[in-house]
Formats: sequence, C-alpha cells, structure tokens
Amino acid sequence: MEISVKGIIVGTLSAFFGMSILFGSWYTVDQGERAVILRNGEFVKVSEPGLGWKMPIIDNVEKLSVQSRLASYQEMATYSRDQQTASMGVSVNYRNNAGSVQEIYSNYGSEQAMIDRLITPRVMAETKNVFGRFNAVEAIQQRERLNLEVQQALQEVVQGSVTIESIQVENIDFSQAYEQSVEQRMLAEVEVQKIRQNLERELVQAQIVTTQAGAEATRIREIGQAEADAINARGQALRDNPNLVALVQAERWNGILPTTMIPNGALPVIGMQP
Repeated sequence: MEISVKGIIVGTLSAFFGMSILFGSWYTVDQGERAVILRNGEFVKVSEPGLGWKMPIIDNVEKLSVQSRLASYQEMATYSRDQQTASMGVSVNYRNNAGSVQEIYSNYGSEQAMIDRLITPRVMAETKNVFGRFNAVEAIQQRERLNLEVQQALQEVVQGSVTIESIQVENIDFSQAYEQSVEQRMLAEVEVQKIRQNLERELVQAQIVTTQAGAEATRIREIGQAEADAINARGQALRDNPNLVALVQAERWNGILPTTMIPNGALPVIGMQP
C-alpha cells in the first residue's frame, strides 16, 4: 500500500515537473515588443515577434516595447529670462529603437531604469535651459516656438538607442504676484484702448463738424456771390437804360390816377401793382 502511494506521489510530481518544463519552454512576443533572452543572466539573443523557444529553468525572457511611449513630468520648477518663477509640465513621446534593444538592456537593465537615467535628467536640464531663453510673456504667447526648441534640444542630447518623437510643454503657471501684475497690466491696456477709441471717435466727429461747417460756409458764400452778381447786373441795367424805372412803373401801374403829390415833386405818386 505504501509503495502504491509513493508511486502516485512521485508520478504526480514527475508529471507536474514535466508539464512545467514543457510549457516553460515556449514564449510569445507581441508585434510591438522585442524580447531579450538571458541564459543564467548572460545575453543570448533578441527575439523577434512571434512564438519562441527557450531552455527551461535556465533561460529568462525580458520583453521591451518598441512602440511609442509617453513619459510625463509635472510641476517642474524653473525660471524665465526675466527671472519669473514658473511651474510647468512636459510630456515626452519616445520610442525604443528595435535595433537597440540589446544595448538598452545591457546599459540600463530595464526600460524604467533607462527613463530614470537617460531621459528624465535631460528633459529637466534642456527644458530649463530653453525656458530660460524666453521671458514670461514670450513663453505664453510663443508656446509653439517654445515646444519646438525644447524638442530640438532634447533630440540632440538623446540619440542612438532611443528616439524622441515629440514633446509638449503644458500647464505653465507663474507666481500669483506675477499673474496679478499681468491682470492689472491687461486692465490698464484695455483702459488705454478705450481712451484711444474715444479720442478717435471725437476726432472723426470733429472732422464731420468741420466738413459740415465748410460746406455751409461755401453755400452761404455762393448765395452771397449770386446776390451780389444780381445787384451788379441790375445796377448795370439801370446805368445802361435810364428810363427803365419809368418803364417798370408804367408796366406795373394799376390804372388809377394819382391822388397824392409829393411836396415840391414833379411826378405824381401812382399806385403800383404788385
């Protein structure tokens, strides 16, 4: 009976051990990954995507992504060119180069160690260096140029095993005192703009009044000139025709004989038709 129980136990353990060896000999690598095969800690090869075989127990498989990855850094303290303190965030899109998987693992041991030792220190240093070339207003108004210069600086110092694809500078927060001064300056600029608009409106209104006054003066001058010309014409007509007055009186006589004589006058006063 004892032999039978021991046999069952040994058989079960053997089967379990055999199954572990069988299933522990195979591994899969996804399309966006590469696998580093280590034998007793020593590099053996880099495995491409698909199904792979390894020596059970003595081989280890370490996988590394070669897809685009994101590293985010928030509340990074820095100074602008005009000595304004700022807290900012930076997001970095990077990719482990497929041909450098062995180098990455040999130099850093893991992707997180590579980020901590390679990417993070350079992101901190280059972002602060570039940001220090912008004053506070430029950093806000020229965000696209700031992003581009930080990206170019980071791409120059991180090369080879890792590719920096893009960066995004975000959440730039200046000190409360500076933000209050900016708000006050903006309010002052709005007030100045309002005064300027009022002045321009008054100038336009003054030009309108001046134009209207000039037109009225021209009209009055033309009327006066016309009246003077008419008077001169009548005077010239009287000088050229002395009997014109008598003719006008005769034409306008109402047909009634005069009843009144001007004292010491030679002509009677006759009624005239209007």
